[in-house]
This record gives sequence, C-alpha cells and structure tokens, in this order.
Amino acid sequence: MSRSRSLTASDVTALRERSQRRLTGDQERVLALSHSLHAEPELAYQEHRSAKKIADLAEDAGFRVERGVCDLPTAFTATVGSGDLVIGLCAEYDALPEIGHACGHNVNGAASVAAALALAEVADEIGVTVKLLGTPAEESGGGKIDMLRGGAFDDVAAAMMVHASSADAADLVTLAIGDWRVSYVGRAAHAAAMPHQGINAADAMMIAQVAIGAYRQQMIPGGVVSGVVTSGGEASNVIPDRATAKYACRAANFEDLRELQERIRACFEAGALATGATLDIEAVGNDYAELCQDAEMIDLYREAVESLDRRLLPRDPSVRGASTDMGNISQVMPVVHPMIGYDVGEAAIHSPEFTSYGTTPQADRAVLDGGLAMAWTAIGLAVDEVHRNRLLDLLARRGVLSIAMAERYSSDS
Repeated sequence: MSRSRSLTASDVTALRERSQRRLTGDQERVLALSHSLHAEPELAYQEHRSAKKIADLAEDAGFRVERGVCDLPTAFTATVGSGDLVIGLCAEYDALPEIGHACGHNVNGAASVAAALALAEVADEIGVTVKLLGTPAEESGGGKIDMLRGGAFDDVAAAMMVHASSADAADLVTLAIGDWRVSYVGRAAHAAAMPHQGINAADAMMIAQVAIGAYRQQMIPGGVVSGVVTSGGEASNVIPDRATAKYACRAANFEDLRELQERIRACFEAGALATGATLDIEAVGNDYAELCQDAEMIDLYREAVESLDRRLLPRDPSVRGASTDMGNISQVMPVVHPMIGYDVGEAAIHSPEFTSYGTTPQADRAVLDGGLAMAWTAIGLAVDEVHRNRLLDLLARRGVLSIAMAERYSSDS
C-alpha cells in the first residue's frame, strides 16, 4: 500500500467492490467446499480429507501452501501477498461424534476460505499478507493452541474467523475450560463372601461426586463443573476394581479455571483417600482460555456485516458462553470471533437438527457474508494508518510472547 497518499472513502469502496467481485467469481467452489465438508464429517485430529479439500482449493487459487505444519498432519497454512501486515484467517473443519457438523464448522471453515479469496484480490495493493490457517480439533484437543505453540501464528498481527449460529452477534463471551479423564483403580473381590478384601473404585467415584456436589455452594462465581461416569463395574456380586469418568471444568477466565481445577482435583483425591483406590487424572488436550475480542476489530466487522443487510443482536447476559481454542489466540494477539447466523428453526447447536441446516441457502449466504465481512474488516485494518500501526506495534512488542503465552495457556503448565 502506498504511504504517499491517504485513501479516500471512494478508494476503500473500490477495494471492497473488487474483493466482492472476486468472491462472487469463486462462490460456487466455496459453497461446494462447505457442502463437501458437511457431507464427510471428520473428528478432531482426523480431518485428513477436510484439510486436503481446503488446502487443495487454496493451492489452486495461487496460495503458497504448507501441509502438516506444527507436526499436525491435518493442519496447514496457505499464504498469498507479501505485505508486512499479516492477517490470519482461521479455518475450522472438525465435526462432532455421531452428529457430524452440529457446530457448523463446515460454515466456519468455508467462510474463512471465502475471506482469504476475497482479500487475496487486493492484498498486495493494501500491503497485506493473507494467511489462511487450517486449524484442526477445535471440538476436542485445541489445534489452534498446538499451532500457537508450534509457531504458526508468530508472524500474524491479527486473527479472525466467524462461527455458525442461529443469529448474528459480535460480542461473544466464552468460558475457559479444561477437560479431564478420571480413573480409579481398586481391587476386585466377591461382594458377599470377601468384600473386606476389595477396594471399591466405584465408591471412590461416588465420594468424589458427593464432594463436588457439596462444593458447589462455595464454587467460584461463574464456575461450571460437568461430568459423566463412563464405567463403574459390570456385576453386582463383584467389588468394582475400576471406575472411570470424563469431567470438564469451566470458569470466567483462566486464573479462575486454575483455582476451580485445584478444588475439583481435591474432591477426586478425597475419593481415593477414603477408599484406598489409586487415582489418575489425565488432561484431555489443551486447556482453553476465555475469548477476549478486540474492540476496534469488532467495530470494523460490525460496520462491514451490517452493510450486507445483516443485523447484529446484542448478547443476552443471562446466556453462558461455550468455549473455544480461539480464546488462547486472543490472549496473544487482537482477535475477532463473531457469530454468523442462519435459520435453524428450533434446533440447538450441537444437536442433529442443527446439522441438518448446514447446507441450506441461508447457511450458504452465511458463508459468503461472513467471508466478505472478514475481508472488509481486514481492508479496514490495512488502509487506516492508526489501525495498521497499532497492529504492527503490538506484533513487534510481542516478540517471544507467543511461546510464553502458549505455554501458560496449556494444560501442562
């Protein structure tokens, strides 16, 4: 982008129109991609076909593609342009077990591809490098965190994506979350003849659950603990020697999450202490931090998406947020993660009914509108010297912060 003159409003309009024409020319293959992802759902870290579909499309469009980045077979980066301002577009494409794309990740991923293609049309003129990041395992594991730790975001000044929903919203609030696998190992014995020789792993789990229930009154505000027992014995006349469960802790922020996890761990330890069973707690993937969206980027996105005749609804403060690994990215750099809505009837997200709406004409419009709004947001960041300099300054001062923050927001820290 030339620094010798300021761009007028008509200049910016012309850039927007060019990006829109590019997306219009590519919309058939973008929507075909969304439908293909939807038709072949793949689980976290197993999205081999999905990642290839997106990477192949980007490569055919002239992007420089690197596959299997950060030692993740289903992660990739695709770049175009050579500007000093690197804009990251995060493409999600993993699905949920048994119910497929019930979180709309086919829409999410295709919208980021749409944004990348639209922005590629003007990237060199506005001094931008477009970086499409193929980010696996949002539903379980946290591929973005793996990629953050692996350096894929090191040159990214700002990152964005949109998420499928039943309505448009920009001020999404999410919770920090950590998932555990919990197991107790005891000793089997005949439940009538020699119960005193057994160590009851199911009793250990029961004591832990009672302790968690008793703790809820004193639980940190905003804390949520949920879980399910996955095994606890097979026969009524045998003292169970093994019991397992899956538990998740959520909190308003990462610091509160650590405090909550410490107390819930103590509840599980109580079960082991009371019964003599051996306890093992294993973290499942990465812990997700809370999402902190960038206010200036939200303002740009709001203007862009509303110019496409969409209306952003205010957030309902009574609704608790879900959780996303985009939260960890937001702890390191400016991020926007709005919701892009389409008609889903009465279906709730993460339900089979929601899945069925993922390739409707309304969902297709969400793909294109979400992608174009992100492209226009990026144009706004690039052509305004205040926005641009702020992002470049933050990037310069970040230095090795990406690595340090990635470690802080990992489950191993």
